[in-house]
Amino acid sequence: MEIRKYPDPVLRAKNKNVIVFDENLKKIIDDMFETMYANDGLGLAAPQVGINLMIAVVDHEGRKFTLINPVIIEARGEQVGEEGCLSFPEIFEEVKRPETVKVEACNEKGERYTIEASGMLARAFCHEIDHLHGRLIIDMVSPFKRSLIQKKLKQRSKKGVAR
Repeated sequence: MEIRKYPDPVLRAKNKNVIVFDENLKKIIDDMFETMYANDGLGLAAPQVGINLMIAVVDHEGRKFTLINPVIIEARGEQVGEEGCLSFPEIFEEVKRPETVKVEACNEKGERYTIEASGMLARAFCHEIDHLHGRLIIDMVSPFKRSLIQKKLKQRSKKGVAR
């Protein structure tokens, strides 16, 4: 799977809920984990690999999470920390997120579950769920920072550095 880079329109497209839980879905999830690990990522959302479905995968301290049709049902507190994104290579920005979130999602078998996460795991869940709604790291920064990021990305593309 190829990581789609900003400003690829697939990153902003509307994503559909998963309704069929089969071997094809399992293969997509396995391929997403493989792609995430190959690119040294902590998480990956399906739109980042050109698939407009509500699927995200996260690895936190060796524990794998599959989030299908996820919804944040509760958010508490606040944390600010640096985030990167595989769709924005070599861009790292300070982003405000909830300290704790409760997420309801399905696993690859279609079974609904609820998980509460804090700290880095909460940050990762929020980041990937944002992707599923077309919200990107560039949307989470000030207009000034956004213009700097866009300028940096434009300069890279002129030099042919697409990474």
